[in-house]
Amino acid sequence: MNGFFDMAVKNILSPPILFFLLGIFASRVKSDLEVPQQIGKALSYYLMIVIGFKGGVQLSASEIDFKLFYSLVTAMTISFLLPFIAYSLLRWTTNLDKINSAAISAHYGSVSVVTFIAAVSFLAIYDVKYEGYLVAMMALMEAPAILSALLLAKGKEKDKKITLFLPKILHEVLFGGAILLLLGSFIIGWITGQRGMEAMSGFIIVPFTGILCFFLLEMGIIAGRRLEDIKRSGLPLILFGFYMPILGAAVGTFAGILLGLSLGGVTLLAVLCASASYIVVPAALRYALPEANISISMPLVLGITFPFNVFIGIPVYYYCAKILLEFFSS
Repeated sequence: MNGFFDMAVKNILSPPILFFLLGIFASRVKSDLEVPQQIGKALSYYLMIVIGFKGGVQLSASEIDFKLFYSLVTAMTISFLLPFIAYSLLRWTTNLDKINSAAISAHYGSVSVVTFIAAVSFLAIYDVKYEGYLVAMMALMEAPAILSALLLAKGKEKDKKITLFLPKILHEVLFGGAILLLLGSFIIGWITGQRGMEAMSGFIIVPFTGILCFFLLEMGIIAGRRLEDIKRSGLPLILFGFYMPILGAAVGTFAGILLGLSLGGVTLLAVLCASASYIVVPAALRYALPEANISISMPLVLGITFPFNVFIGIPVYYYCAKILLEFFSS
């Protein structure tokens, strides 16, 4: 257990997390500190290029086999099923209506790219490797959750049609900036391999931590502002923001072990299942489920679940994955 606490402290005291805390503090004391929106967007693009490219390079050095296929199918299946769990819990423990319960469930079945990046940074501290195709798994975990949410919200109403396949929604899910950049960078890294990594090392390796700090400073400011909105959510919904990531992580951990992923791979799959989308899902639901109240879901995701995963969740998921892998291998 001492090892876990040392790990958790090391994570919290790492520069990216401290900058995240600085952002929260600045927001809470109402400082005028802020990162211009366009700069924040550029920082997120950089991080997506790095994660996608490195994942592609790692895949280029690996053998493509049925394990890859099973992993991708498993990722989509989990993304489709998690909203049903989230929806049931929300309907049982809160007074939210069907539409808003389904909308929140979509967030928790989908994934957060930023949480994934924070987990990759955490693994880098301990030099823990992971399968490159986790990036592809992440990209495939967006659309199934949105489909599930629409089935939950409208599937029993004969007078409404499932609208996932509207052109606007398909375009948002398949060609949204985050997904397109991640998959495009992944494919480029896969094609160029180690030669590409050597050519891009000055852009990818050296500046990564510094830019991640800058980006998490902005995320801290945003999360701090969302904390004010949490008060209106009510205790049952706030508690959901804490325990749903843990349930998702448990699903991801056991799925990763069954797939035969490495320690880093199991950790990242747990993080993906524990995270909640606040980019692709809100954009898609704007067209698919306009009745949903985004002022309920966004504070929950950004004010509770995202900080919880960054501060506590990631080291917990890693530690549990390590213990379970050692147990099943003995």
